[in-house]
Amino acid sequence: MSATLSTFLRPVFRLSADAFPRLAAQRFGAQEDMDRTWRTFEPVARTLVDSFYLAIDNRRQDQLAAKLDAVDPELRGIAYEGAGMGVTLLDSLLPGSTRLPSFLAGPGAPYRCLVLIGAGLVLPRVPRRPERFLARQDPLLRWFVMDGYGFYEGFFSWRRTIEAHGVPRRLHGYARQAFDQGVGRSLWFSTGANVDRIISTINRFEPSRQPDLWSGIGVACAYAAGVMDRVAVSRLFEAAGRHRAHVAVGTAIASVFRAESGHAAPHTDLACEVVWRRDSLQVAAVAEETRLGLDTGPDAPPLYAQWRRRIEDRWLAGSQPSPDASSSTRRETPTPTYGGTDR
Repeated sequence: MSATLSTFLRPVFRLSADAFPRLAAQRFGAQEDMDRTWRTFEPVARTLVDSFYLAIDNRRQDQLAAKLDAVDPELRGIAYEGAGMGVTLLDSLLPGSTRLPSFLAGPGAPYRCLVLIGAGLVLPRVPRRPERFLARQDPLLRWFVMDGYGFYEGFFSWRRTIEAHGVPRRLHGYARQAFDQGVGRSLWFSTGANVDRIISTINRFEPSRQPDLWSGIGVACAYAAGVMDRVAVSRLFEAAGRHRAHVAVGTAIASVFRAESGHAAPHTDLACEVVWRRDSLQVAAVAEETRLGLDTGPDAPPLYAQWRRRIEDRWLAGSQPSPDASSSTRRETPTPTYGGTDR
């Protein structure tokens, strides 16, 4: 059997599904609840990794798409995320390669947000400057690249990113906030979706970073493998306290992922019902409505930041905060500052 490109790259990247629970155990030691949770997370990690190598070895888009579309619908978005990693890596290795934009315009279009997250997952490992890479992406959705970047650093470089609260020096402006959204997603997996560990970890970060971290938790809770029942999701949501609106934004973003691909999932509906008191399709419709008419002026905040703020406003307008959560969520949340070049 002839060797494939992934055969040569596996020893370099050393990316395997088995690495995920091993790294989580390095942080928290052996935990019985994490062992149980990782049995549910395992298909997610394996699908991501397998699809990464599939994209490397199947350079024809039609062949790659056929294999990705054979994945179970609930995990298919993860498969396209892994493929986003693979095509981005190929673009960085092969001069003149434009597989990522071609994939986004073709079979990856219904999963474009997730494909961009996948591109961000591989970005820390390739010789590319993030700002130049971002500049070539869709003006609204480019920040999902930084989300993927943050996930990678939060999970695989956790000592620097989680313990020391480091942020790559080459990230500036809104890229740092999108990075933190990905770091938040990584916490869902590295903590084994344990509410107490999530709260303890986020509370160690400076207050200005916590809203975006909680938003990442919202995305992961609603999109990734469903490991929480209604009671646990409700407890997590209440634990977010004054950052609950940011969890709501993350949940809405996850509902958009599901709606664009046409594949609903029970745990996405559950998270949306707890947070928004609506199912995921209804929440996705709200999110899509708020995307219309964003300010494209030169001094306006990044389009993605505007979109998220509008989603937050919609949740705040319809929410009835519990007694232990302040009704003045917006006033208590640190106001972000955006660099004028980060649109």
